[in-house]
Amino acid sequence: MSRQHPIISVTGSSGAGTSTVKHTFEQIFRREGVTAAMIEGDAFHRYDRVGMRQAMAEAGKNGNNHFSHFGPEANLLERLETVFKEYSETGGGKTRHYVHDDREAELFGSPPGTFTEWKDLPKPSDLLFYEGLHGAVVTDKVNLVKHADLKIGVVPVINLEWTQKIHRDRAARGYSTEAVTDTILRRMPDYVNYICPQFTHTDINFQRVPTVDTSNPFIARWIPTPDESLVVIRFRDPRGINFPYLTSMIHDSFMSRANSIVIPGGKLDLAMQLILTPIIMKIVELKRRSV
Repeated sequence: MSRQHPIISVTGSSGAGTSTVKHTFEQIFRREGVTAAMIEGDAFHRYDRVGMRQAMAEAGKNGNNHFSHFGPEANLLERLETVFKEYSETGGGKTRHYVHDDREAELFGSPPGTFTEWKDLPKPSDLLFYEGLHGAVVTDKVNLVKHADLKIGVVPVINLEWTQKIHRDRAARGYSTEAVTDTILRRMPDYVNYICPQFTHTDINFQRVPTVDTSNPFIARWIPTPDESLVVIRFRDPRGINFPYLTSMIHDSFMSRANSIVIPGGKLDLAMQLILTPIIMKIVELKRRSV
């Protein structure tokens, strides 16, 4: 952690909704005049799309049918920690971009499924913002938690997460339901061992809970809308959180525990703005005072 060069980390699994949360952060940064250096978790995958297929096939030949992007073997987690550490000390570091589709290919000048070249993070910046799979991961080799000043978890209940992933991968990537199901099953051990444990380290968790039936996500015809959901917001340390203010500003919200508030799903952006803006501004104010 660093007052001079703070780091905000948003973590969640594939299909969890971290991109939506990233958009809210970008709104806050723009409105409050905060300059953020951005890095994406996908940039720290070990393999490009073709290389990942080859690595999975090789792992399968060796009896490992659970090789996945959720696990450390398929990622450059040591390099990611190095970037966190370097930024916290100097405000610098390097990142790259993973090109997902044709639109990004045109934007970055690299084919889909490949990486751009490593480049220096822009300077100066007020903070580093990470969004991806491993923003609060701890293994026997890396510890991202100790470097991040604010850690956010985005965690839909599991059936909703699967529903979102199935619909996204079918619509945006052209995968069949069977192919997405195979991916979910292949990733499960790494999900249990490396994704779930992160949410014990996060400072704030946003967990979306549907209020409609998602018993079988593999045949769900649509994703529950925000208005068909509740969001449970859990604070690891509730001291300093003005819960009466939040419940008065967010209609139909209520406290479920001493460290948790439940809000209507359609109020998530408002809740994030109310909760995160003062936290971000405090981090930036401490940074500017320390310079």
